[in-house]
Parts: sequence; C-alpha cells; structure tokens
Amino acid sequence: MRFNIVAKILGLIVGVVSLFMLWPLAWAYLDNSSEVGPIFSSMIIGIAISVILLFAGSNSTSADMRPREALAIVGLSWLSVSAIGALPFWLSGALPSYTDAFFEAVSGFTTTGSTVLTDIEANGRGILFWRSLTHWLGGMGIIVLGLAVLPFLGVGGRQLFRAEVPGPVPEKLTPRIHHTALLLWGVYLFLSALEAFLLYVGGLSPFEALTHTFGTMATGGFSPLNGSVGQYNSLYVDSVVTIFMFMAGANFALHYRLLARRDLNAWWRDEEFRFYLIVILGAIVTISLILFKNNIYDSVSKTIRYVSFQSVSIMTTTGFVTADYEQWPVYAQSLLLILMLIGGCAGSTGGGMKVVRLMILLKHVGIELKTLIHPRAHYSMRLNGKTVEWGIVLSILAFLSLYVIVFVIAFLLLTLMGVDLITAIAAVAATLGNIGPGLGNVGPMDNFANLTMPVKWILSFCMLFGRLELYPMMALFLPDTWKR
Repeated sequence: MRFNIVAKILGLIVGVVSLFMLWPLAWAYLDNSSEVGPIFSSMIIGIAISVILLFAGSNSTSADMRPREALAIVGLSWLSVSAIGALPFWLSGALPSYTDAFFEAVSGFTTTGSTVLTDIEANGRGILFWRSLTHWLGGMGIIVLGLAVLPFLGVGGRQLFRAEVPGPVPEKLTPRIHHTALLLWGVYLFLSALEAFLLYVGGLSPFEALTHTFGTMATGGFSPLNGSVGQYNSLYVDSVVTIFMFMAGANFALHYRLLARRDLNAWWRDEEFRFYLIVILGAIVTISLILFKNNIYDSVSKTIRYVSFQSVSIMTTTGFVTADYEQWPVYAQSLLLILMLIGGCAGSTGGGMKVVRLMILLKHVGIELKTLIHPRAHYSMRLNGKTVEWGIVLSILAFLSLYVIVFVIAFLLLTLMGVDLITAIAAVAATLGNIGPGLGNVGPMDNFANLTMPVKWILSFCMLFGRLELYPMMALFLPDTWKR
C-alpha cells in the first residue's frame, strides 16, 4: 500500500466536497440564520483536513494505482466525506450527538434516506439544503465527481471508477474515464435541472424544488418537509417525482444514448431496462388489485396513484412517501419488500442488489435446469446480444453470498442489542439496500431516532457497505490491503 497516493486523492475528494458547503452557506446567509457559523466552520475544517492530506501525498502520482489502493481510496473517501459532512448537523445543534450526525450524513451521501431527525421543519434552510445536497453529491458517486472535476485523476481513475460504480460490469461511454465521468454528470445535471424546473412550475418554491430534485435524482428520499412528498397532496407533483424516480433507477448510459445520440430505441433494446419496467408495472397492477379488493382507497385512480408512487419509490430505493403502506395488506407489503431487495438498474443511482444481477441469476438457473434434462448439451448465457462470461456469473454468485452473510451478521447484532425481529430485518434491509424507510419501528411514518447508539453505528456501516457494493468497505478490514 502506497499511503501517499491514498492521502493525495483522499485530500482532493474531501476538498471538493467541503467546497460544496458554500451552497448551504449561501442559503443560511440569505436567511440571516445562526447556521452560518456552524456550516462555515465545517467547511474550514474540511478544507484544512484536505490540505493536510494533500501535503502528505504531494510527491505521489496515480498513474500506477493498484486495485487494493483503489478499493482503499473509495472506502476511505466515503467514510471521510461522511465524517466531514456530519459536522454541520452536529455543530449547529440540529442533532444532539455526533453519532446521530454521522448517521444522517452517511444516509445522505449513500442516498439511503433513513433519518434520525424527528422534526425536520424545525431546522433552517441551510442545514436542510446541505442534508439534501449530500444526496445529490452521493447519487452519481463521490469518486465519479472527483474524476469529472479533476481530470488528472483519470490517469489512474480506471481502478477508482470500477471500484465505485454500481453493477457487475461498470459501463464506459468513452475510452477515457474522465470523459465518461463528465458525460454521466452532465446527464445527471440536465435531468436534475429539468425536474427542478417542472416542480417549480408546479408551485414549489425554488428551495423545495431543488431539495426534492436532489432526493429524486439521487434516489435518496430526503425531504425538507415532515410529511415528505405526500404533504403536497398534489397529483402533478406525485407524477413528476414518479417519472424522475423511474428514470433515476435506470442506467444513466441509456439516458446519454437517448439524449446525446438521439437513439430513441436505447431504452427498449436493453434487456435490463425491459425487465425493470416489467417488474415495476407488474407490481403496480398486482398491488393495485389487492388494495382495490380490500377497499383501501375510495377510487381506482387514487389507488393507482399511490401504488405507482410507492412501488417506484421502493424499487428505485428512493424512499419518498405519499402513503402509509404499513396499513396495506401483508401480501402487498411483501411485494414491496421484494422490490426493496431487487433495487434499480446497474449504472443508476438506485440501491439494492440491481436488476441485472437478478436477471443473470435467473438465466443461470434456467441453464442449470436445461443441463439436467440435456446433460451433453452446451448452453451459453447471453445478455443484450453478448455472451456473459462465466467469470461474471461467479462474481455475481459471490456478491449475493457475501450480501446474505453481511445481512445475517448485521441482523443478528441488532437482535442481540434488543431490537425486535421485524424492525431488525427491515432496518438492515433498508440500510444495506440504501432504501430508507422499512417496516416495524422504522416504517414510513417512523424513523431511526429511537434506536440505540451502537445500533446506529452498525446501520451506518450497512449503508456504506450497500452503496459501495460490499467490496471497497470489506477491503478496509483486510490486513493485506495495508501491507506495503
């Protein structure tokens, strides 16, 4: 491990994220709020740490970065920005302890949306803007942001890009990683601007339009309102947010091909997108029929409206709420739980295990069944017209196995600490899948504030493990990572 390389890139990432505190600082200044001092102090602390790290790594180059260094940089970057990002919440008094502040910051950057704030609207616009901005920064990726704004990282950025971008095989839009990162952030910025404009036209203030856009496009779910999006009780707002949540849960490479290359069939040609669309539509139809049969809502239109919003919100792991789905029949809740586990597409801002992994797993099961019937036949797996290498299948099986192991360990630790069964399962599923609300005592009308301090730290690491798809965080605990 060459620590000077790690220190240099870590310093650059921390510095870039700290400078983004200028945005919430501006909101606090406009409101003449007492939050100006805490936010400014947090930014200065972040910049100071950045300078120290840059000085420690001043004689390094990222040209010959190795995989273990890339994994360590990604894992440490997310830990560092979460630690710095927690300072505004803590220093301003918005949250009483650093544990709560760290949980809220991790939830923001990992786009989980789980919260320990009990009265969100009691906070000023500076803190609430920073809270939502952490979503937007983490949505496309902290490292991808660094690769986009710091082109000289592109020399060794291939390893960093591969370590952070979700999915079994990160897709490059161009041969140059820096250019790919710029294009992805460009699409992200365009869709964010479009949604913010549509929400503003729909009657939201600029502040509310921006913060809800950050939560939507990052599939995070933080809202500056206690009642989330449901507080507006607006069909227009629900429709806009639903559409953009759906888009954020799809692969951004497809959006680029549609917008930049005018490839109108880019979405439909992609097998993963078709499967993603079919699963969501199937869930909407099935849950709507269940709710309508049980007379949960008084009209078909209202049923479809709430079910569509919650199904898309849950599967994309956004976590916005317009209905208390804990009041729905158990079978409907079970379907939502399945959507939580599946998550969004590879290359999206959504969490979960990813649609493409489920597809490849199902294809693999199908091939195994065919082989049992025709032992001498040879079958190959294809996705989007290309053969899927056996190594990718093995890596997915390994990922799913590790995912289950981490889930079980976290679940057992929570039950050991006195958390009830339903809450423990839902809390781990919600944080490891970067979903936000769960069931039980962490359901859509509750939050994570009443959990004990050790439980919050465990769930904070679950969020980091889930967002980075396990391996970069696992690498931090392996002795071989740190050997010189």
